[in-house]
Amino acid sequence: MTARLHARVDGPADGSPDPPVLLLGSSLGTTGTMWQPQVAALSQRCRVVRYDHRGHGESEVPPGPYRIDDLGADVLALLDRLSIERVRYAGLSLGGMVGMWLAAHAPQRVERLALLCTSARLRPAQPWHERASAVLDGGMAAVADAVVGRWFTPGFAAEHPDLVTAHRDGLLAVPPTGYAACCEAIAAMDLLADLPQIACPTLVIAAQQDPAIPPEHSRVIVSAVPGARLEVLDDAAHLANLQQPDAVSALLLDHLTAD
Repeated sequence: MTARLHARVDGPADGSPDPPVLLLGSSLGTTGTMWQPQVAALSQRCRVVRYDHRGHGESEVPPGPYRIDDLGADVLALLDRLSIERVRYAGLSLGGMVGMWLAAHAPQRVERLALLCTSARLRPAQPWHERASAVLDGGMAAVADAVVGRWFTPGFAAEHPDLVTAHRDGLLAVPPTGYAACCEAIAAMDLLADLPQIACPTLVIAAQQDPAIPPEHSRVIVSAVPGARLEVLDDAAHLANLQQPDAVSALLLDHLTAD
């Protein structure tokens, strides 16, 4: 059964021609507010829909474990509820994993795809099982420092302590049961066989200093998705859209608003 997802919609003023719909999927441990630095630029030309994964933010928290198929089915149900037939999709980390699943399993719904700091398979699975157990036993505080430490480079974190604190607070607010169930989804995920089925134009963005999902994972995706293009950002860790907001906004606009 699908979970009801919370979504935020921004876009051109009423009365403008029908703009393309851009759906944004966030990372594990964040919500759609992660994309705030991109909203002003993207919403000038797109109807921007930011959703929270099941188990996160204001979305439902069904019992776990989850699978990537579950998270993808949730998104399709959201699109149906919003009467949206086709989207341009951008997803970071877990959001990118959902995007790959959507583009492979519901290709009629995805016109263009952007994948940021993500992977088609993260092995070994054991660390994900251990992380799930840690938050179920000790709450989100049990993993917060380690997780946030991978989100930003040390120099950026030192220069922007308020931003780091805000996103750490957001992580602490995620329901441990939902976070753990999404960890299990990542542990079980293997989308490698799906990649050649992705037919829409695809941009893959990696961060050179990403310790969570290094650029090698992006190169695997690019090598398997027909016609995919790779961009590697320097001076960025896992949440590259926060550390390099202007560069990410420009890349997304160029790719996702093309005809």
